[in-house]
Amino acid sequence: MYKTASFLLVASIVTAPTAFAQSGGGDRVTGAPFATRSPVIAKNGMVATSHPLATQIGLDILKAGGNAIDAAIAANASLGLVEPASNGVGGDLFAIVWDAKTRQLYGLNASGRSSRTFSYEQMKAALGNREFVPQHGPHSITVPGAVDGWFALHGRFGSVPMKDILAPAIRYANEGVPVPQVIAFAWNAAVQRIDQNLQDITEVENFRRTFAPGGRAPKEGEVFRNPDLGRTYQAIADGGRDAFYDGAIADALDAYARRTGIHLRKADLAAHTSDWITPVKVTYRGFDVYQLPPNGQGMAALQMLNILEGYDLRAMGHNSADYLHVLTEAKKLAFADRARHYADPAFHDVPVDWLLSEDYAAERRRLIDMKKAQPRVDAGAPAMRRSDTVYLTAADRHGNIVSLIQSNFLDFGSGQVPDGLGFALQGRGGGFSMKHDHPNAYAPGKRPFHTIIPAFMMKDGEPFMSFGVMGGAVQPQGHVQVILNVVDFGMNVQEAGDAARFTHSGSSEPSGQVMIDGGTLALESTIPQHVRKELERRGHRVIYQDFFGGYQAIQWDRANGVYHGASEMRKDGQAAGY
Repeated sequence: MYKTASFLLVASIVTAPTAFAQSGGGDRVTGAPFATRSPVIAKNGMVATSHPLATQIGLDILKAGGNAIDAAIAANASLGLVEPASNGVGGDLFAIVWDAKTRQLYGLNASGRSSRTFSYEQMKAALGNREFVPQHGPHSITVPGAVDGWFALHGRFGSVPMKDILAPAIRYANEGVPVPQVIAFAWNAAVQRIDQNLQDITEVENFRRTFAPGGRAPKEGEVFRNPDLGRTYQAIADGGRDAFYDGAIADALDAYARRTGIHLRKADLAAHTSDWITPVKVTYRGFDVYQLPPNGQGMAALQMLNILEGYDLRAMGHNSADYLHVLTEAKKLAFADRARHYADPAFHDVPVDWLLSEDYAAERRRLIDMKKAQPRVDAGAPAMRRSDTVYLTAADRHGNIVSLIQSNFLDFGSGQVPDGLGFALQGRGGGFSMKHDHPNAYAPGKRPFHTIIPAFMMKDGEPFMSFGVMGGAVQPQGHVQVILNVVDFGMNVQEAGDAARFTHSGSSEPSGQVMIDGGTLALESTIPQHVRKELERRGHRVIYQDFFGGYQAIQWDRANGVYHGASEMRKDGQAAGY
C-alpha cells in the first residue's frame, strides 16, 4: 500500500552570506527603517504561514468559498509536506478560533497522550540510569493529535468537504515542491541532529529514505516529493478521522511500533480525543490577551505581561538595557512557575486563577532587581495548596479568524518514520519529567507539558490580532515582545515581527532541570553593543545565536473593515489576502 518518498535534484543556488556583510539593507520611505516590507492589507480574507505555497493554498480555499477554518486546515496539511521537519500529521495541534456567528472564542487542545498501558515503572526501567526521557526514539513518542484536531475543527466550523481541503497537498506531494532557503537550512541541520542521536533511535532507514535520500537533506531549489504522505492524506480524505486512528494507518502505526519498540498501540490511537477548552486571558493596558491553559505554556506569556504592566516600558526605550533586563527577569519568574505548575490538568490541579492574578504578579514583580540579574528563582506556592513548529493564521470575509499552531516537537520529532506513511512521529514524550512527585511526571494516558501556543488579542469586545511565534521556549518570550511592540511602542503588525528580539534560555524546565546560573541571554545582532555591555555588567551572560523564532499575524482593522497580515523576515513565509 505504501511506498517510499524521494526528491528530484535540480540546479540549486548556493550563496555565501559573508560576501554581503557590508552591503546593508535598502532604505524605506515610510514606516520603521528595520521593517522588511509593509503589512499586507486585504478586505475579503487573509492567510499567513511560514511557506508561500501553504499561504496560497489557504487563500485558494478562501476564494473557492471555504472559510478561515477550512483554509487553516488546508495550509497546515501542505506545511506537513513543504516544511516536514517542523510539523506534520505525526504531531500535535492547538488552536484558538474566533467564530463570527456566535461571537465567541473557542480553544482546541488536540495534543496526544502517552500509551495507556506502559507504566511509570516500565518507563523508569526502560530508561535505566537516565534521569530524563530522551527527545528522540521510541520512549519519546506520544499519540499524534493533529488529524483529530483537523476533524474537530472541521466538524464544528468547516464549510467545504475535507476531500477538497486536502486535495492540494495530495497533488503537491505527488508532483513535488521546491525547497526554499530557510527551510533548506533548517532541514539540513535537522538531518545532522538525527544522525547525532542515533543511539536513541531504534529505526532510522525509513527517515533517511523519506527525508534524506542519498544521505542528505534537499538543498535550496531542489524539488522534494513525498508520495507516501500523498497516500496517507488520500486515505484520510477518503476515510476521515477513523482512517488514521482506527483504520489502515492505525494498523501500520501499530505494526511499526511493535517492530521498533514504541510503546503505543492501535488501542491508544482509537482512544484519542481532542478537547474543546476555554482560553485564559489577562488584560494588558486595555487589550485582552488570550492563551490556552496547560498542558501548554501559553500562561507564561500572560504571567510575564502581568508583571510587566507595572513598568513604564515606553519610557525605558525599545530594546534598551533596562527594557531587556526587566523582560528577561520577568521571563525567569514566569518560567519558574511554568516548570513547577504547568502539566496535564487531568492529572494535576493547575492553579490558573492564582498564577494569573494581579496580586501574585505584584508579589513576583517585587523580586526583580533592576541592577542585577538573578542566577536562580523559585516558583511561587499558592497559600491554599500544599503541593521546530509551524504557526499559521487565517481570516475570512465573514469575520472568522483562526490562530493555529502545529508541531513535531524537535525537528522531525522522534526521528522515527512509520513504514510507508511519509511522516515522522513526534517526540513530545521528551517533555515529561521522571521525578515521580512532579506534576508533569510521566504516567500512562497522560499529556506531556507542551511548548506550542497560539495567541489571540481582543479590544473592546472585538477581535484585534491573531498571532504566534514559533520556536520552543522562544514562544512566550516572542509573544510578549510582539504585544509590547504593538501596544507600548505603536508598531504595525509587520514591524512588530521584524523588530530585533531577545531570547533567554536555561530557565528551570517542566522536565526537571533547575536553573542555578542565571541562564543565557541571546540578542539579535542589531541591538547595540553598549546595551550588551550594560546587560553583562548587571550579570547577564550574553551570547550570540541564530534562532529567534518565526512570526505570523493577522490584525483586524475594524474602522476600515480590512485585515492587515504579516509574515516576518526570519522565515520563508508569506502573508497574502484578496
